[in-house]
Amino acid sequence: MKRRALYPGTFDPVHYGHLDLMKRACELFDEVVVGVYDHARPSKSILFPIEERINMIEQALNGQDNISVMRYSSLTVDFARQIRAKIIIRGLRVFSDFEFEFRLALANQRLSPEVENVNLMTREQHTFLSGTIVREIASLGGDVSSMVPPNVAQALHERFSGTNGDDFNRPVPLRD
Repeated sequence: MKRRALYPGTFDPVHYGHLDLMKRACELFDEVVVGVYDHARPSKSILFPIEERINMIEQALNGQDNISVMRYSSLTVDFARQIRAKIIIRGLRVFSDFEFEFRLALANQRLSPEVENVNLMTREQHTFLSGTIVREIASLGGDVSSMVPPNVAQALHERFSGTNGDDFNRPVPLRD
């Protein structure tokens, strides 16, 4: 039986911290499904539509063998059951992430005790990265090329080019 793991998130946008966790998970599990959450009722502002987020991830992964990218809009544990994943992977950047991830894992266990939660520590060089940081820097014209793959940097540049508040009128969220 294959060990299939689910790595869920909004990935808005995908950055090197996400990609590092994806690739490391591929070494630990037979198959990894990157679940890109499609907010039917968004609780936070999303910069890129679901199709763009999926395309950015697929391009950045560049044909990694044992990984696939899928959209979902249900409870994460329900999606895990649907795709027959026995593991949900989550990342830990800093100590403050631990409390949130701990509570989330407990809720997931309550809803679906057969699905395990595995937290992978981020690499030190990625501890500062978050979608919020990347979006904010990009929205202000900063260089995000060391934080995201080239295709994502290009998409961010195109999204925010010529703006500095002029053309882009949607709010940029300050927190993931």
